[in-house]
This record gives sequence, structure tokens and C-alpha cells, in this order.
Amino acid sequence: MPPSSPWWSAERHAARRPFLQARGRIKAAVRRWFEAEGFTEVECPALQVSPGNEAHLHAFATDLLGPDGVARRRYLHTSPEFTAKKLLAAGETRIFDFARVFRNREGGPLHSAEFTLLEWYRAGAPYEALMDDCAALLRLAAGTVGASAFTWRGRTADPFAEPERLTVAEAFRRHAGIDLLATLTDDPAAPDRDALARQAAEAGYRVVADDSWTDLYSRILVQSVEPELGFGRATVLCEYPVCEAALSRPCAHDGRVAERFELYACGVELANAFGELTDPVEQRRRFEEEMAVKQAIYGERYPIDEDFLAALAHMPPASGIALGFERLVILASGARSIDDVVWAPVM
Repeated sequence: MPPSSPWWSAERHAARRPFLQARGRIKAAVRRWFEAEGFTEVECPALQVSPGNEAHLHAFATDLLGPDGVARRRYLHTSPEFTAKKLLAAGETRIFDFARVFRNREGGPLHSAEFTLLEWYRAGAPYEALMDDCAALLRLAAGTVGASAFTWRGRTADPFAEPERLTVAEAFRRHAGIDLLATLTDDPAAPDRDALARQAAEAGYRVVADDSWTDLYSRILVQSVEPELGFGRATVLCEYPVCEAALSRPCAHDGRVAERFELYACGVELANAFGELTDPVEQRRRFEEEMAVKQAIYGERYPIDEDFLAALAHMPPASGIALGFERLVILASGARSIDDVVWAPVM
């Protein structure tokens, strides 16, 4: 069929339909799994006062007109996280949401401006419980569509194998020859930039004078670490530096690193999880720091949701995770891109 044919042409739809059917079967199976685990499905509204306060996430903005005709700026959420945590403060203990979320400046085989985050929270549970959830969902997705392996661009992973658990520090040492812990200080907001720059230069990475610690960390992570994760079996990359985990609490055994993990399979990032921070003062400090970075780089900042910070003071200890649902379907079904597994691609 000609590559210029629209997504709704009968030929293109027929080619995509097996992947869409796989999506439906996986979604139904996942919903049943959560219900069997005692979770309640919730529906978080997309319009929010703040879309999230991460420096490198970009939102869609609109104006909400009230009966008085006054325009109030609102954003399409980049994650249902703020509302979900308010629900935990309200008394919910196990919740999940197949949330439609929106992120600007995104596109490609694994990215879309509108997509589905499967997000869930466990009140009173350690973040390691979410690692077990992820392993169960990988097995479930594969079993539901009869897949013996996850595949992406010639790379494979066994969804039935127990995921590898690897700390960020171990991954940097193994794949980049960098001692990351030696560059972290007791002040999470002030890692040792020069120490990381020296190691990076010695290891052959590009280093320029105005690189921050975060710039160097991200460059090494993207170039040398992430491409090596999730081959043969899934990888749980855990214990991120606190300065790279704005929504998570510090680890009890080392306050320089945080209860954050990401799930990878076939080199693809599938999920991002946190042992949730519940200190509103510290959360405000981190949000303001992130927005200062956003202002410096992109010339804009998003408001802080004061209602969220108020709710945070009443939220119980909890762990939460966001999983890219389309990416899970892509790996389980063997689809070629995100456009194969969404009913109507965003144009």
C-alpha cells in the first residue's frame, strides 16, 4: 500500500487490526489482574492546574472559561499522579488508572503526543512490591497474546524470566566505567559536577565547560547505560540519585540515592516507579528547583498545584508507578511502532 495512504484506509487498518486486537485482550487481562489484587479503577481528569513539574516534560495548555466568562489557565496532564495522590489522601489504598495523558514535543516509533499511562498505587507498600507487580504484568501480557518473547528491532527479552535488579551506580560502573557514587554528596541538590566531569573525560565522553552534573549524567545514561538494559530478560534499574528522582523518598540505607526504579525490556523503557515522597516542604523545594531549570532552558515554567501539596501532608506512605501501556503492547505483540497499537494515531 502507498506510504501516503491515510491511517483509516482499509488496507492500513487491516494491517494494524491484529495489534489492536492484542491491545484489547491485554487491557482486559490487566484490568482483571488488578481487580483480583483488590485494586479500584479510578478515572483522573485530564484538565489540571499544573500538568506536572518536571523540567523536560512539555504540556498542552488551554483556557477554562467559567460561567462568569473569566479565563483560567489549565493544562492537559502529563500523568494522573497529582490526582491519584489526592485520592490516596482521601482514603483510597489501592488504585489504578488507564489514563489518557498528553505530552508536547514528542513523536517517533515509541512516542506520541497522546498516549495511555497505566498508573497504579499501593498505600503502605514498599516500592519493591511494584517490582513484583511489573514481573507479573510482563508474564500476563505475553501469556495473553501467546508470545514466548518480547521483541523490538531485532532485540529480545524473556517476559517469563525474573527481571534483573540493577542499581544505577552498578549500571554506570558496568556499562560506562564511571563511579557515580563518588560524585554524590550529602547534599542531594549539589552533586560534584567536577568529579563526574573528570571521570567522563577520562572515559572518552564529550565534556564542555557549561555541562552541569545532570547534563553529564544524562549523556552517559542515554549513550551507554540505557541501550544495554533489558536484553535476555527485563531489567529493573533502581536507586537513582536523589537529584534525579524529584517525586521519591531517599533510600534508608543511603540518603544520596532514592527509591526510584525504571523497568526496561529490549532496551525500551516501560515504566517509572517511586517510593513516594510525602513531605510537602521538600516536594515544593524540588518542584521549584525543577521549574528554575525549565525556565533557564525553555523560557517557561508551570504553576505548582497548591492543592496537591496540601493533600500530600495527609497522604499515607505509598508506592506508585506509571507504565507506558502502548509500549507493553508493542513488545508483546511484535508491533512496529506506537501507531500500530492505537486506534487512531495522533496526526
